[in-house]
Amino acid sequence: MNVQIQSMLIVAGNTVCIYLFLVVAMRILGRRQLEQLTALDLLIVILLGSAVETAMVHGSTLLRAGFVSATTLFIANRLVTLIITRSKRVQRLCGSGPILLVHNGAFVEEHLKRIGLTEEDVLQALRAREHDSLTDVRFAVLEPDGEINVVGIRGV
Repeated sequence: MNVQIQSMLIVAGNTVCIYLFLVVAMRILGRRQLEQLTALDLLIVILLGSAVETAMVHGSTLLRAGFVSATTLFIANRLVTLIITRSKRVQRLCGSGPILLVHNGAFVEEHLKRIGLTEEDVLQALRAREHDSLTDVRFAVLEPDGEINVVGIRGV
């Protein structure tokens, strides 16, 4: 068999091994649905791609290194998630709670500045939720998953 074809088959085999490993690890350690991904989860996905890329392409001892690296990332993510869910202080540091953006038809400027949103960003989100005017909004809240939920004046 041609050496080049043989090396490509090794890459394919390594890729399948890494894929199966990641599927099992995601099932065991990461039970979130895609629409519930947090910034921390997105970071892990990006780091996993980098951690396993070399293992998929080069194989041999690097395949084991890819498994170790990915496992370490999954365990670290799980530990950080446990710490965040158990500590109110860490939750506040990570900004993982909901943030009030609009209260009784007025922007909460301090919160907008803290999270880096403009009034236009919020107005766009309000329009997407069929609220044409700021005065029609009792509350608009930025949820930890990045979604903006809106309660209208007539909605309560």
